Amino acid sequence: MASRKAKPDVYIIVIGGGKVGFYLAKELLEGNHEVLVIEQNSEKCARITEDLGEIVMEGDGCEATTQEKAGMARADLLLAVTGEDEDNLVACQLAKHRFHVPRTFARINNPKNELIFRKLGIDATVSATSAIMSHIEQELPAHPLIPLLTLRGSGLEVVEVKIPGGAAVVGRRIRDILLPHQSIIVLVIDRDGQPHVPTSETILHAEDEVLAVTMMESEEAMRRALTEPPAQRSF
Repeated sequence: MASRKAKPDVYIIVIGGGKVGFYLAKELLEGNHEVLVIEQNSEKCARITEDLGEIVMEGDGCEATTQEKAGMARADLLLAVTGEDEDNLVACQLAKHRFHVPRTFARINNPKNELIFRKLGIDATVSATSAIMSHIEQELPAHPLIPLLTLRGSGLEVVEVKIPGGAAVVGRRIRDILLPHQSIIVLVIDRDGQPHVPTSETILHAEDEVLAVTMMESEEAMRRALTEPPAQRSF
């Protein structure tokens, strides 16, 4: 007896049928998910239909009528991946607040918009620019703070800071260092590459790499706290 194909796990709507949307839809279909792409451009719609089948709706994903026709009210996940940050934000806001979609993901083209997306309740964001810059910054010793990970729904992020030789914190215990509000050092990697889970008595040394959790808006204050010379440290 031939095996029956499993029922799709979740219903996912992708807004934007460009290259990002196309390949997302392709991968999701291969993962046995129910997928619908909403795209305004008729030529892109035709290409998606030709390659992936009848999984595309022509229309404006920022409009309530289009989202309603797409069955947004039963969607488990919305992925807004157009080339316009404003469109992605509007689409996510509409899906979440009118159709009560549990999870919304947005593509961000300008990294400066990431904080406002978070504050407006978008569950997750992806910025290719930020991802590439994170890799570049790891190769730039002059850049002392590298954002590594945003903790979903908390406004917190994990950052990496390398302690320079002239920093005021060199030779001091962690408990004596004034960190920004709601910030904590969670890991210290010494110059030999050995990781240590710190205590309040742990002493920081030059060239230590510190992993810390801090509020997104406290990045600059965290950088100053761990890198500036004594005369320049201020909050």
